[in-house]
Amino acid sequence: MASQNADDLPRPQQQYTIPGILHYIQHEWARFEMERAHWEVERAELQARIAFLQGERRGQENLKNDLVRRIKMLEYALKQERAKYHKLKYGTELNQGEVRMPSFESDIKESDVSAVPANSQLMWKQGRQLLRQYLQEVGYTDTILDVRTQQVRSLLGLSGSEQNGSVENKNLQHLINGTERCKEPKRIPTDNLETFNFLENTEDSDEDDDEEGDLMDDITTDKHHRAKKHKINVGNEGLATEDDADTEEALKEFDFLVTAEDGEGAGEARSSGDGTEWEPLPFSTAGGKSFLLGGSDDVLESVLGLGDLADLTVANDEVDFGYDLSSSKESSFRKTWNPKYTLRSHFDGVRGLAFHPVEPCLVTVSEDHTLKLWNLTKTVPAKKSASFDVEPVYTFRGHIGPVLSLAMTSSGEQCFSGGIDSTIQWWNIPSSNVDPYDTYDSSVMAGSWVGHTDAVWGLAYSGIKNRLLSCSADGTVKLWNAAEKEPCISTFNTNKEHGIPTSVDFNGCDPAHMVVSFNGGDVVVYDLETSQIALVLKGQGDSTLPCLNHINRVVSHPTLPVTITAHEDRNIKFFDNKSGKVIHAMVAHLDAVTSLAVDPNGIYLISGSHDCSLRLWNLDSKTCVQEITAHRKKSEEAIYDVTFHPSKAYIASAGADALARVYV
Repeated sequence: MASQNADDLPRPQQQYTIPGILHYIQHEWARFEMERAHWEVERAELQARIAFLQGERRGQENLKNDLVRRIKMLEYALKQERAKYHKLKYGTELNQGEVRMPSFESDIKESDVSAVPANSQLMWKQGRQLLRQYLQEVGYTDTILDVRTQQVRSLLGLSGSEQNGSVENKNLQHLINGTERCKEPKRIPTDNLETFNFLENTEDSDEDDDEEGDLMDDITTDKHHRAKKHKINVGNEGLATEDDADTEEALKEFDFLVTAEDGEGAGEARSSGDGTEWEPLPFSTAGGKSFLLGGSDDVLESVLGLGDLADLTVANDEVDFGYDLSSSKESSFRKTWNPKYTLRSHFDGVRGLAFHPVEPCLVTVSEDHTLKLWNLTKTVPAKKSASFDVEPVYTFRGHIGPVLSLAMTSSGEQCFSGGIDSTIQWWNIPSSNVDPYDTYDSSVMAGSWVGHTDAVWGLAYSGIKNRLLSCSADGTVKLWNAAEKEPCISTFNTNKEHGIPTSVDFNGCDPAHMVVSFNGGDVVVYDLETSQIALVLKGQGDSTLPCLNHINRVVSHPTLPVTITAHEDRNIKFFDNKSGKVIHAMVAHLDAVTSLAVDPNGIYLISGSHDCSLRLWNLDSKTCVQEITAHRKKSEEAIYDVTFHPSKAYIASAGADALARVYV
């Protein structure tokens, strides 16, 4: 009985511990910090978007004022021509009131640019009627006007019935508010621009002003019918008549369309880098006011003057941002990399690149037989692009054939290059401020090593003991030391036991070991002191085709005993250097993965592929946090190499399109 009562007693709960409480507090603090950083980035993007739209609005105001000036001058010239014609024909002066030279002083004032006169709509209608009268006098009949108006209507899709207008309005609202973003994310900018391509030629003929008048009437009528169908409150209490209210709404809608057209240039500037475009924020058409000003849409309209953009609302619970593919609680990495520098001077594919350890400089190697030195501080603004073009400050010439691999020393004073001519060239890097047109300096070439009998596909340098590794299509891997009289210290895989080496790297945790990838799918860890095999990592995939087991690149994690490989079958694999087992494997790209690079802190991995994309990965969660499309395909190949700057916020990629790009 006593034992039964003892069983019925409640068991004491586990007590909280100080380390557990501290861990919980630290975890919650980190989560709040990540959410705060997320909000800061979102706020900055919205502020930038607002500033961009306000700038476009000011540009439209300036364009409108310029057109008004031209109309006034044309009216003045027309009156003078009429008086001259009347005097020549009838011999008398034409009584058309006092003819004054138009004055534009009031247009310069800022208040006149921002303020809209109360009778502006009436003046606009009178001006349209007067312009129509002038066109009729010179033989522009109503029939011609109606024909051209019908063409404009067909371009706008307004020539159908009232039901078609309703459908068109619905589609426009979807495009404006972004509700079809998930279904067709790339149609939003192109549809608007393709629909209003006729606006690009508004200055080609003098008759377009009359077309615009008819177009305004059509849009006004269509807008009026659609407003009744969708119960849209146009807020016309302050206008004199219902027609004026409709006209104002039509003008607002038309201004928004012109803004979309003018934004094409900016869109081209952002997309010229092939992957650098602004990702649209997830807008929702759900109920609720915009949180930007904490007020109604009328307040937003009056302050910003955004027209139909004032209807946009933001879903605060949305977490699927274009630049952040992981969950909001997973990663604190919020930097979005964008292409800023384009390196144009090579005449063939750029096979490799390496940054200077501390300076904003880099060296590239190319199939055009040359190496080039670039200084990112010496730039030229690119045409129709937000990026900068960079010209090389020095060109290294010494290889007979394409240059395939590159390695930079830890001091940044020297570099090594391997080519299809089976040689390794040793270079002294000149100053980044060297004059490109200076005389040839023979001391730039420090030496040439001949040890391989076929193309040198990979190089790796270690600042510890200043040693260089090379792998060649002849099947061997060699260890070099430039300080030795005989620079080649040792040779590995002399009998091609594992196949042909494709890539090589020093072990980040233990520089006395190296990792070598082979075309058969194996990764071998060698002991550099004993020249013996320490471990074999089996990386073959499920494919029975030998070519798909090919490993294109191997890199070692700088702080962890982890080896990462890039495969021809689109996979990236992670190996444990102690057990030799695969930690993680994932299909990372749509085509062969050609290059890998780990950032100096060992937190992020960047991969390049023949699918023309670079992808940035969080090594902790193995998730992609950003994708950049920046190169074009050439002979079914795209990206050859990627790298991080050792000490600055730079990422670089080399492509088969003869370009190298730097991202910030």
